[in-house]
Amino acid sequence: MIIQTFTITSGQYEKIPPHPIQDPSKALVIMFGDSKMDAASEIIQHVCKDYPGVAVVGCSTYGEIMGPEIYDETVTVTVVEFERTMVQLVSTEIRDSTGSYEAGEMLGRKLSSPDLRGIFVLSDGLMVNGSELAQGLNAVVSNNVVVTGGLAGDGSRFQRTWVIQDGQPKSGYVTAVGLYGDAVQIGHGSKGGWDMLGLERRVTRSERNVLFELDGKPALELYKQYLGDRAAELPASCLFFPLAIRTDESPEHTLVRTILAIDEEQQSMTFAGDIPQHAMAQLMRANFDRLVEGASQAATLTNGESHESGAILAIAISCVGRRMVLGERTEEEIEATLDVLPQGTTQIGFYSYGELSPYTTGRCELHNQTMTLTTISEK
Repeated sequence: MIIQTFTITSGQYEKIPPHPIQDPSKALVIMFGDSKMDAASEIIQHVCKDYPGVAVVGCSTYGEIMGPEIYDETVTVTVVEFERTMVQLVSTEIRDSTGSYEAGEMLGRKLSSPDLRGIFVLSDGLMVNGSELAQGLNAVVSNNVVVTGGLAGDGSRFQRTWVIQDGQPKSGYVTAVGLYGDAVQIGHGSKGGWDMLGLERRVTRSERNVLFELDGKPALELYKQYLGDRAAELPASCLFFPLAIRTDESPEHTLVRTILAIDEEQQSMTFAGDIPQHAMAQLMRANFDRLVEGASQAATLTNGESHESGAILAIAISCVGRRMVLGERTEEEIEATLDVLPQGTTQIGFYSYGELSPYTTGRCELHNQTMTLTTISEK
């Protein structure tokens, strides 16, 4: 397995020589770029031209991760050439969040095969219900297939996200890459590090990913009471105060949800994933040291020591809210992951609107405000 990485800014692409690929069916190109970067389209087209027949995936970000550093207004390019692992790319259009389950189901059916070992998913970050996307994938792929990925980001703007589709950055698409064969090894880990704030309340009215009432009171009204002066900055200020949810069926299993939009007229909030009716919900707030510790724990969960000697790719997907909270300390969390991962690991990634990964074991779920890692190698 050979890994090469490049960080490209506008007008620099011609300086990067393409890496020759022996077998395009065993190669993968991953690109992450700034959501508002006008030059992203041109760079993506150049890369696709240089790697004909190779699966090319990528999405918009609120910061591109490369090694121990974070970049803005760049496109990061990672070229992976496997020795014995086959790669297949599929995609589907999604017009609004109500089609999320069907999109996941469709992608899963296209990729399903007895030798499928892992799926890496990148989705539009504003039009999708991430939890239903994961459920759709889970419904059709085998239990032993590791499904991870993330939702494209746009920082605090919440205006436009994109994924790479047919060599172009396009909104309204979900793409997925299947990895096949017994040679590929895939690890995963996801952790948060937030502190609880205020009372735990019962979800008394919700529809899919829209929350209307907590304890019989308008959800947005209660949320604003906690935010105080920061309520005027909604929905961006919600990134500093995510919501923890747990159900009576799995009281020890807490998921975190981030708000994507608010509706003043209905006093409701739309989240990146489902808010189950009758679930318990509680606000969270940042603890700097625990956020960094959470990133370290995510790296530990990947069980990186189990990877046999050779190249290891780590894809780090962290939430935009974590970057906004950590500010100048943000690089501490990606340094923390590298401190735990095996020496020589190539780390790439981006800041997202949602992370897809199993909780610790089991099937894929949507997470928000976590550091989520996927490690890929060959034995």
